[in-house]
Amino acid sequence: MEDRQIVALYWARDDDAIQETSLKYGSYCHSIAYTILQDRQDAQECVNDTYMDAWHAMPPSRPSVLATFLGKITRRISIDRWRVRNAQKRGGGELPLALDELGECVCDSTDVEAQVQRGELIGAIHRFLDRLPDTERRIFLLRYWYLEPIRSIADRYGASQSKVASMLHRVRGKLRKQLEEEGYL
Repeated sequence: MEDRQIVALYWARDDDAIQETSLKYGSYCHSIAYTILQDRQDAQECVNDTYMDAWHAMPPSRPSVLATFLGKITRRISIDRWRVRNAQKRGGGELPLALDELGECVCDSTDVEAQVQRGELIGAIHRFLDRLPDTERRIFLLRYWYLEPIRSIADRYGASQSKVASMLHRVRGKLRKQLEEEGYL
């Protein structure tokens, strides 16, 4: 079924929307959740929560790219679950590693002015990603959006782990330089 038809089912409040979403995007959402949580049961619960959030978001939302819409919801829910699960302990996995790697470029702040600049910072990161060569952009997103392990990315691209790690290091350096030039760091 086409995405626009699935979205129309949500707008019509038709229960088939969930089933069609599951058929088309269930494994995609599960992959995102599992990469973050490393637990099949938690991942499945996050996917189910994704369907519920999508149900509540449509209407009024009418996503133009359903996969991105669902992926973003799944990612948010999975990261929230990871934070709750690891609130009392130092956890392993890819999330803390990826966040530590990006920490040299972007830091979190509770400063009101910094929060106002958040939208501008997001725009700067998007511009940066738009200028990257396709392979570098894809690897960067796999690591820092989808939180894939470097080993998995290396296997996917037929490269060594050290080559992928080196590429990510260089890209983070370019990002840091751009953010410094634009006054974000």
